[in-house]
Amino acid sequence: MTTVVLVALLGGALAAGCATQRPVPGVPPGPSASPQPAPAPVAEARALPGYYVVETAAGPRLFREFHRVVTADPGSDAVREMLRGPQDPDYRTLWPAGTALRSPVTAADGLITVDLTREALGPVSLGTAAAELTVQQLVYTVQAALQSVDPVRLLVDGAPVPELFGAVGTAEPVRRADQYAVRSLVQIDTPADGAVVGRTVTVSGEAAAFEANVPWEVLREGVVVQRGFTTAAEGQRFAPYTFTVKLEPGDYLVRVTEDDPSGGEGRPPFVDNKRITVS
Repeated sequence: MTTVVLVALLGGALAAGCATQRPVPGVPPGPSASPQPAPAPVAEARALPGYYVVETAAGPRLFREFHRVVTADPGSDAVREMLRGPQDPDYRTLWPAGTALRSPVTAADGLITVDLTREALGPVSLGTAAAELTVQQLVYTVQAALQSVDPVRLLVDGAPVPELFGAVGTAEPVRRADQYAVRSLVQIDTPADGAVVGRTVTVSGEAAAFEANVPWEVLREGVVVQRGFTTAAEGQRFAPYTFTVKLEPGDYLVRVTEDDPSGGEGRPPFVDNKRITVS
């Protein structure tokens, strides 16, 4: 009898101890603790990339522009900025007027989903090449913002559409096109077009340049005041470059060109210009 009573008392004490178990300071909770919700994304200032169409001497190509935005959702806000349009007057977007993001961009299971409003359907007549580049404008923008190369599923009003602009199949997720076929091979990233800068101007960007050579010029009222060349980090592949030039106060045009080893016998070289004011 004594043994039975002792076991009963110990069992009751253990049950009571479990029921009143309290966390010990400095000791993490055990596996029975309730899972904590993931922290909400924090809004912060970011330079969001957007891609735009430029009609070059070698045909239409995508050029990149960065917009400074406070965001906790870079994928969605990059698409919104792209649809609002560029800062550089040489750039443009061919998406139909009024096209907007219908719901936030999502990325899951190796797929990026972008849901646009019905204005995306047009009517608009672009031709096959321009239509394909316009869809790639969106693909490149959202992938760059999310730092992903996952294919993009395009929805309109929450539903898939078989094609856009009468030329681009969108029933299946759209993959990124070869960047050497759709992007300009030279690009100025900073300073932005219209920027007010100090007398020491640092120009940076990206180029897929022959032997990594990137020629540049600075013009004032159409006259070249300085010229030179810089070297990209790699040749024949998209790679960063930078150079610095000192200028007197005034308005200038900074121009970066693709090197032309053919001496003018090949296709026209790609060019990017930025208008700046030196204070």
